Amino acid sequence: MADPYLALLAAQVRGQLQYRVSFVLDVASQLAVAALDLSAVLVLFRVTPALGGFAVGEVVLMVGLSGTAFAAADLAVGSVERLRLYVRTGLFDTVLIRPLGALAQLVALDFQLRRIGRLLAAAAVLAVGAAWPGVDWTGARVALAVLAVLGGAAFFSALFVAGATVAFWWIESGEVANAFTYGGRDFTSYPVTIYQGWFRRLFAFGLGFGFVAYYPSLAVLGRPDPLGAPAWVAWTAPLVAVPAMVAAGLVWRTGVRHYRSTGS
Repeated sequence: MADPYLALLAAQVRGQLQYRVSFVLDVASQLAVAALDLSAVLVLFRVTPALGGFAVGEVVLMVGLSGTAFAAADLAVGSVERLRLYVRTGLFDTVLIRPLGALAQLVALDFQLRRIGRLLAAAAVLAVGAAWPGVDWTGARVALAVLAVLGGAAFFSALFVAGATVAFWWIESGEVANAFTYGGRDFTSYPVTIYQGWFRRLFAFGLGFGFVAYYPSLAVLGRPDPLGAPAWVAWTAPLVAVPAMVAAGLVWRTGVRHYRSTGS
């Protein structure tokens, strides 16, 4: 059943490429936004030589891992955020009556190729962080960096799906979902050592954001965790995507069962 989904994706891509100037401008705007995200981090180093005990190159590596993972998830499933529009207008009914998976349809129907600009910019930042002096790359560390991006993308994808699913109960829930998706991206762009108390315990460890970029970066950099976690934690960090995806799947199925249409 993969062909129908590919046909939907191809139709979306062809439609967006019909207006090439608009597409190029959209991609350029995504690149600019990603550059601003990095500049916000670099500005902090204008007033301090280290952030949470980490130098600028080390933080750039974290920004690159986090940003690339988030951008990949946004490109792949970010369009699921439009679910609240489908629920409010009743268009989700048409999705359900088709002999295809509802979630895959939502992703394919609103696929936005322009988001590739953010992915390219984030990958460039990751390349800069990887080439920063002091990073001793080995085969194992390269593999971990790749797995960290893939695991982070899966983690953020789960957040996108779970956050969008809240619309089945609360239609205007977009800002709540954004607090965990876009807010999570910002959280993972910095060392978790800059956060304190319950906030760090909840978001870095309870919700797993600390395992997206912080712990993989420690392993790549060959640094011990200032918070005292054993070294092996950094090498298993990408596995945080597994429970996140399972939880998102359960939330999605519960939401679909809860859906009662608009009655129109």
